[in-house]
Amino acid sequence: MFPFSAVVGHDDLRLALLLNAVHPGIGGVLVRGEKGTAKSTIVRALAALLPELDVSKHCRFGCAPGTTDCPDAPHDGSERRPARLVELPVGATEDRLVGSLDLEKALTEGVRAFQPGLLAAAHRGVLYVDEVNLLHDHLVDLLLDAAAMGRAHVEREGVSVSHPSQFLLVGTMNPEEGELRPQLLDRFGLTVAVKAARDVGVRTEVIRRRLAYEADPVTFAAKWADEDAALKQRITDARAKLPRVSLPDSELRRIAAVCAAFEVDGMRADLVVARAATAHAAWRGATEVEETDVETAVRLALPHRRRRDPFDEPGIEEQQLEDAMRQAAEHAGEPDGPDDDGPGGGELPEPQEGPAGNGNAPGDRPAPEPAPAFKARLLEVPGVGEGAPGKRSRARARTGRIVRSSTVDGSGLHLVDTLTTAAPHQQARGRSGPGLLLTAKDLRKAVREGKESNLILFVVDASGSMAARQRMSAVSGAVVSLLRDAYQRRDKVGVVTFRGQTAEVALPPTTSVDAAATRLKKMRTGGRTPLADGILKAHKILEIERLRDPRKRPLVVLLTDGRATSSGLGGDPTKDALKAASLLEQTAVVVVDCEQGHIRLGLAQKIAEALQGTCVRLDHLSADHLAGVVRAA
Repeated sequence: MFPFSAVVGHDDLRLALLLNAVHPGIGGVLVRGEKGTAKSTIVRALAALLPELDVSKHCRFGCAPGTTDCPDAPHDGSERRPARLVELPVGATEDRLVGSLDLEKALTEGVRAFQPGLLAAAHRGVLYVDEVNLLHDHLVDLLLDAAAMGRAHVEREGVSVSHPSQFLLVGTMNPEEGELRPQLLDRFGLTVAVKAARDVGVRTEVIRRRLAYEADPVTFAAKWADEDAALKQRITDARAKLPRVSLPDSELRRIAAVCAAFEVDGMRADLVVARAATAHAAWRGATEVEETDVETAVRLALPHRRRRDPFDEPGIEEQQLEDAMRQAAEHAGEPDGPDDDGPGGGELPEPQEGPAGNGNAPGDRPAPEPAPAFKARLLEVPGVGEGAPGKRSRARARTGRIVRSSTVDGSGLHLVDTLTTAAPHQQARGRSGPGLLLTAKDLRKAVREGKESNLILFVVDASGSMAARQRMSAVSGAVVSLLRDAYQRRDKVGVVTFRGQTAEVALPPTTSVDAAATRLKKMRTGGRTPLADGILKAHKILEIERLRDPRKRPLVVLLTDGRATSSGLGGDPTKDALKAASLLEQTAVVVVDCEQGHIRLGLAQKIAEALQGTCVRLDHLSADHLAGVVRAA
């Protein structure tokens, strides 16, 4: 294993991991960064620094001697072992994470027994989730709940178990592959963004150390053994000192003032900053939290909590932090108790605002500022698919609710139906003791139905007929709302725009919908309306995506007023558009009619009919406008 001390740079990441090792109650670390930045290497190296544990013999959960709230208690004897690093794979099932009924004992001995999962194996160690942004959301919810409560509760298949599950949670992710939902981001205690160094000297040293490690791992590790041992001892000393570190009221007010200045939601941020500041003081060897501890904790705990929207850029600028800390310094010296402004005293600091910008090229007509976004109605693909897990359309899945059993299809054992099928034949099979006698004919598989993610391809009319009537503002707001909906449902999204003489791919299909929002802000408008070209471009993208992933079903969302004033096919623009529409007959399509005014030509409806899709008026796209769900068929 690559030594922790041998890692070059990434000071914030190493500090965040060490603070959590000192105080696991901070809530773990989320590591965001581009590929090839040693994220996984650093996390795996941390496990070797954690102090050895005293564990109870024969305890499946690795509890400390004397633990009474464990299903395996009372314990007999103890032993020492290293802290574990448990990795949760992206494709893990709920059973693998939380545990399940021990089928072997249930079927052979006729007893109900619990088979522990990864949450039990990670108790008092490190639970590492690589590519946490690609993990199923319900699994992320489960492990974050366990990390917050320190216990895992299992209620399933007739088994009811609650066991200790305290671990250092570390997740790594590449933002280019998709973001975590804000609710899940907030559950991680600290977050660190890592980037590859641009300094030639630093990059040279990284290469030198990596090549030396690959040439002779044993010798390389021995070279850094003393430094790793020193870090390990420092963690042990800081853990022992932590209960004696005091947090003065002045620093509590400073923490509250900074969190208020950044307008973070809820109180979790305040608590995380307080715990991280206390751990940092213990790491320094101090007995009292000071301003420098609070500032370090704020840098690590607040960047991901400032995001008000999935499309907001994460992070804190240095000037914003300095301003907030300067304002908070005034509150740090205030006395306790109520005053004229109410309990707690004083006005809150001014909110910190991020930079604003405009990415349009000179001479282009920029897209108007999007109208206020709304809660979009659910657009979904008809039928039942088999795509990647998500939250949009119905799909057969490995997880989800069981709808029936089958002898052919399904995922996992349908226990009840298997036992029900085998029960009437026990006497004929000569059963004389506990347990059931089963044959292959008795086995029933569980057919589950859940939700899948889809490819949502936005085809946006950016021509002059749209911009001239000031409709692009409403269209932009609608697209942002649909993008936000796609973000929450784990979809892959792409954007095609058409204007002037041709169509262009503004964003190739990606899981990073914040990139789609950024491209939308830079979208240029004006010119003629090459509707046929827009549809043809969408068709070409779908053909490529089908080759990449045949199971991911697409949904095309075409935003247009239906006018066609130019065509690259050389014929009548409207007829060419209708002819191109026939290529998407087998694809789920929703046409958003952007036509406004009292006199309506209904051209978008004709396009929808040619596409065999659904036509929805722009002002009906909000979920709050009409009850019910739009199904794209």
